[in-house]
Amino acid sequence: MDMLKGINDALNYIEENLSNHIDLKVVAKIGLCSEYHFKRLFSLLSGITISEYIRRRRLTLAALELKDPDVKVIDVAIKYGYQSPDAFSRVFQNYHGVTPSIARNTEQNLKAYPRMTFQLKIKGGTEMNYRIVEKEAFKVVGVKYKVEMVNEILTPTYESMISTISDSKMKELESISNKEPNGVIHVSANYSENAEGKAIFDQYIGAATTQELLGNYSILEVPSFLWAVFEIDGNWEKVEEHWQRIYSEWLPSSSYELAEGPEILASKDEKSEIWISIKEK
Repeated sequence: MDMLKGINDALNYIEENLSNHIDLKVVAKIGLCSEYHFKRLFSLLSGITISEYIRRRRLTLAALELKDPDVKVIDVAIKYGYQSPDAFSRVFQNYHGVTPSIARNTEQNLKAYPRMTFQLKIKGGTEMNYRIVEKEAFKVVGVKYKVEMVNEILTPTYESMISTISDSKMKELESISNKEPNGVIHVSANYSENAEGKAIFDQYIGAATTQELLGNYSILEVPSFLWAVFEIDGNWEKVEEHWQRIYSEWLPSSSYELAEGPEILASKDEKSEIWISIKEK
């Protein structure tokens, strides 16, 4: 599993350079994949962004170093990339719940975020039905939301997004679907990570179509991509389980990596398809 070895080598590099500037392009190269693929895969497997992981590891080590009475707060702040004691103190308190000065108390409880390693675990040998599809460019027409994800918590949640779309609008979107993936689809696009380590992406609830719709709808132009399409029978719990297996089992053992494209869920009557944009390694 060259990909898993690459990711763990990248995590070793991060660990060895927590007191230095870490270029995520270099990290991804060590991980044997593109920067986008590394960021997205890490986020999906760990539940936090790679930037947030680095921040937590630095704050964990900083807390340990502050237990030494001979170490100055300013020196620890600069060592871990903060330009002033005030900036360091704010971030430190947000994470540990106390200021760096209070953290010096040997009896003070602090948080510790352990370093990660990744392993491939295939549970039960359950089959995954999929096909590889080369698809021309198409468009998605629907309702768009800007979503922020922190520790796997979405703002807004899927439930609140769906609740704002009326039944008549849902039926209208379903009626214009004339391209695969069929029916009302959920499309996650334009994934990125901001300076605070939060994941941000656009979420569309709409339809793949050649038709135009009057009204307040957004359009996502999807370029030509290679897609891995996974078929799932069952409820939402089965879909979530399958989605996790795609990233933790199928991708690391395949000859593909994530492309910088959308991820799509098409689901109706407990029959679902997950579309993942991919490219050959």
